[in-house]
Amino acid sequence: MTSADGTPIGYDQLSSDGPAVVLVGGGLDDGTENIPLADHLIHGFAVVNYRRRGRGDSGDTQPYSVQREIEDLAAVINAAGGRAHVFGASSGGALALEAAAAGLPIDRIAVHEVPYLIDEFLLTAWRKYRVELAAALEAGDPDEALRLFMRLAGSSEEGIAAAETAPVWTALRALAPTLRYDAACLGNGRPPAERLAAVTQPVLLTTGVTGDPHSAGLPIDFYTAAADAVAELLPDARRTTIEVAGHIADPAVVGPILAGFYTD
Repeated sequence: MTSADGTPIGYDQLSSDGPAVVLVGGGLDDGTENIPLADHLIHGFAVVNYRRRGRGDSGDTQPYSVQREIEDLAAVINAAGGRAHVFGASSGGALALEAAAAGLPIDRIAVHEVPYLIDEFLLTAWRKYRVELAAALEAGDPDEALRLFMRLAGSSEEGIAAAETAPVWTALRALAPTLRYDAACLGNGRPPAERLAAVTQPVLLTTGVTGDPHSAGLPIDFYTAAADAVAELLPDARRTTIEVAGHIADPAVVGPILAGFYTD
């Protein structure tokens, strides 16, 4: 389908029975990361999974703005029937919350480990990252952009070097320009208090009980501290800690939790 600015946005209607649920991917996701989760929701929900702009078969009309990404999600919700529940992973959760604050026809919102920053040291690192990321992308250096992102996310230099030799690195290089889009969705890094206060829908915030071994450089409570801070700012928030290992939640665990929340 086509977004408001004419950008083609690719999506898959994975099921058609029940309330609509739209899945929003996070950083460096070409639209495939949420497919295993969709498999746990298709019996009871009309699940739509889409590729955010600049990813997969979706277009990438310039200049980028968060408002255009919100318009993309609005077009997907319209294609899904006009209203939908939404699930957003990581920075996709930040986009989902921004869309709800902007007044999109969203019923219930679930987000997993949105990487807002609370600690002042990390906020300083975030500001530095955004400057260096822009410089790397403007210089046409996707490899450096990916390295910058991995360092920010707590990866070790050994882990980064290993990733560069992995077959997936080529696909990640193609997605590197979208790192700037994810950064824009997170703004100055802090939870956006005024906009979160405008989100009147019920919001479920999930975090894992264990840290991601690929992000060992982050504080152990990085995601839980962010989710707790966001919950304090939302009018109708629910917090759940789930038994998952790593930043990408186990769909077999998260799926039933989401199904219960969307039908509560």
